[in-house]
Amino acid sequence: FRSNIEIITMKKIFVLLLFPLLTFSQSKKELITAIQKFQSDLNSEYKNPKETPLRGDNFDNFKEHPFFPIDLNYRVKAQFVRTKNAVVFENPTSSGRTQPYLEYGTATFSIEGKKYSLKIYQSQNLIKMKEYEDHLFLPFRDETNGKETYGGGKYMDLKIPKGDFIILDFNKSYQPYCAYNAYDYNCPIVPKANFLPIKIEAGVKYEDVYHH
Repeated sequence: FRSNIEIITMKKIFVLLLFPLLTFSQSKKELITAIQKFQSDLNSEYKNPKETPLRGDNFDNFKEHPFFPIDLNYRVKAQFVRTKNAVVFENPTSSGRTQPYLEYGTATFSIEGKKYSLKIYQSQNLIKMKEYEDHLFLPFRDETNGKETYGGGKYMDLKIPKGDFIILDFNKSYQPYCAYNAYDYNCPIVPKANFLPIKIEAGVKYEDVYHH
């Protein structure tokens, strides 16, 4: 028979071994909840007549966005290197005009064992507004464009990281307003540096209902 002290010690060891698993499980649940909130907020925005880019029948018929299944493999921790001596450039847009952007840095990450890099930008128009002072912009294209997703690519909103790493959660990627209404909106075109030669099966999908 084991003594009471041995039993208590074993219980403590079991709890200590279990604690990292519990912590991981809780954080995973929180991450999924945050993605679900992103999806819910996006649906609410498109249902709101004051915010939606949808017009006419597209607005009347809209119920919710189609999304890829949530996959935390598409939430990656990327090494972030700030661009030195970056200068403002004019990025072309869907209307043929341009908008001023700054290349803020480069994010390097791995998906399925392969390494990729994406440029991250800062809108010089948005940073004039207080609520967007720390806002960064990641436009990208991948092998789902023109099939499961909008041909022009997808966007991701980020914040300036404090350190040398930044989280890219492709589950929170979305399509530009131009995907739904090319007449009223002027959207930045994805720079060639941000073309990914893989499928990013995460975030918002694109359906025929929006092609009008």
